[in-house]
Amino acid sequence: MASRLASDDVDIPADIAATLVNPAAYADHRIHDSYRWLRANNPLGTARTEKFDPFWVVTKHAHIQAISRQNELFHNADLSTILTARAGIERIREITGGPNLVRSLVQMDAPDHPKYRALTQGWFMPANLGKFEARVRDIARHTVARMIEKGGQCDFVADVALGYPLHVIMEILGVPEQDEPRMLKLTQELFGAQDPDTARIREALSPEQFSVMMQAVVNDFGAYFRAITEDRRRSPRDDLATVIANARIGGEYMPDHDATSYYMIVATAGHDTTSSSTAGAIWALAEDPEQFARVRADPELIPGLVDEAIRWMTPVKHFMRSATADTELGGRKIAKGDWLMLCYASGNRDEDVFEEPFKFRCDRKPNRHIAFGYGAHLCLGQYLAKLEMRILFEELLPRLKSIALDGEVKMTQATFVNGPKKLPIRFELN
Repeated sequence: MASRLASDDVDIPADIAATLVNPAAYADHRIHDSYRWLRANNPLGTARTEKFDPFWVVTKHAHIQAISRQNELFHNADLSTILTARAGIERIREITGGPNLVRSLVQMDAPDHPKYRALTQGWFMPANLGKFEARVRDIARHTVARMIEKGGQCDFVADVALGYPLHVIMEILGVPEQDEPRMLKLTQELFGAQDPDTARIREALSPEQFSVMMQAVVNDFGAYFRAITEDRRRSPRDDLATVIANARIGGEYMPDHDATSYYMIVATAGHDTTSSSTAGAIWALAEDPEQFARVRADPELIPGLVDEAIRWMTPVKHFMRSATADTELGGRKIAKGDWLMLCYASGNRDEDVFEEPFKFRCDRKPNRHIAFGYGAHLCLGQYLAKLEMRILFEELLPRLKSIALDGEVKMTQATFVNGPKKLPIRFELN
């Protein structure tokens, strides 16, 4: 691939390329500074860094949508779906025979992707989620009550944002409450593995070490969910685990690796990203008393607050695609086999799409964010995420008289999925 990617005028500056692959840059403003420069100066350029194969950096909203709607031309599974160093990919190939450690919906193309997606899509549609709304509201009320018991100060991430969506998705999936801490730990190790606070191996990781660590996490998930599968085949229940355990593709049960991957995408993406967006909303409101006063006075603004928080945080920072044929986009010639990084957080700050993109506005209309992706791979759980956030804020905001930051906010260091990991706030009650 390196030889096919043209150089010279398409290359982005070396310092910006280095920022894109640096987990620490995603924990502060540096990544957004780089995105802003790229949108203005080289919206579809190539990044070349020492440890990674070269890749196109896609920073404009329109280009991300164009790639995402052409699933035959831009595949998910042919190369790594997540930005991974060359040595890490080589290690993963040794383990799995392919470029990805897991084979979830995210790592699938047609014809498998639509078949696997159809297995659970009905569960995540608004019509079905309605039956969970009363239970979600009950969980939200208990969560708010525990926050209020903190006496006017808390770490909103640790005390609210992590546990609430975790409890919701685990209940829908069918994981017992006593196992939720294990699921949280594994999720943080999976998505936050580049962050020093959540990595199993604390020192600087080589790509080989990183791959071994990730395989250990996947193995832990696999062992846990194999037991769940056996139980649900013996004793089916009205939960999502039963659907996955008993699903058949071509008349056969899913292969073990596919089933583990399916459980993992539901169990991890189903709460980690929602946690980040939920915390992001409270962070924004704590910094902007005017926005807080508006949304508190007018509950009709809560759905807009939810959408804006999701745009604002964009927890999934990127996915990778690979070209299946020579093509052209944005005046650039993309060759078959080229690797492309879809920078969703950049698309969600695109000045051509969003008025005042660096301002948090709970009344933003329209809000055409792409935080859930776009096209055939649009996030399966988007309606559940919005439902959870809306209900939590409906229960929480009327109870609050004021909210403010009470210390330094810290973000996770990760190039793939990140969000606040520490959000100290102080609050007054009505």
